[in-house]
Amino acid sequence: MSMLTKAEADAILTQNFPAWINELGLRFESLEKGHVRLRLPNNPRLQRIGGALCSQAIMAVADTAMSFAVSTAQNGFSDMAAVSQNTSFFRAAIDTDLLCDARVVRLGRSLAFGDVLFHALGNDAPVAQATMTYALGTPRKT
Repeated sequence: MSMLTKAEADAILTQNFPAWINELGLRFESLEKGHVRLRLPNNPRLQRIGGALCSQAIMAVADTAMSFAVSTAQNGFSDMAAVSQNTSFFRAAIDTDLLCDARVVRLGRSLAFGDVLFHALGNDAPVAQATMTYALGTPRKT
């Protein structure tokens, strides 16, 4: 299988992820082998007091982005399950889009390990970082 296009990734997101994940309005900025960049548009429904993006949204985006990073590393979308996610929050993202870079650190036969880094749009200082482990299933043909 060739690299996923943005249109193919959008279709996988729509067909395989819960409606509330799709309601986040995630946009694929780039898809490369083992690396995905997603944008989470600024959304007042996801904000806490003072306009800060809630941590629950950040963790959901990390999980979603990493599943696509693993899929690009495997050359196809597959069933997988998060085994662990460790997220550190460094500073608030206030009234801004959030960029999420998910990278596969190691892809094994049954487990994948990854790193996710978040930045506010136009600011290189990291907002959060997540390290993740996934149990892998069998790749699907798309």
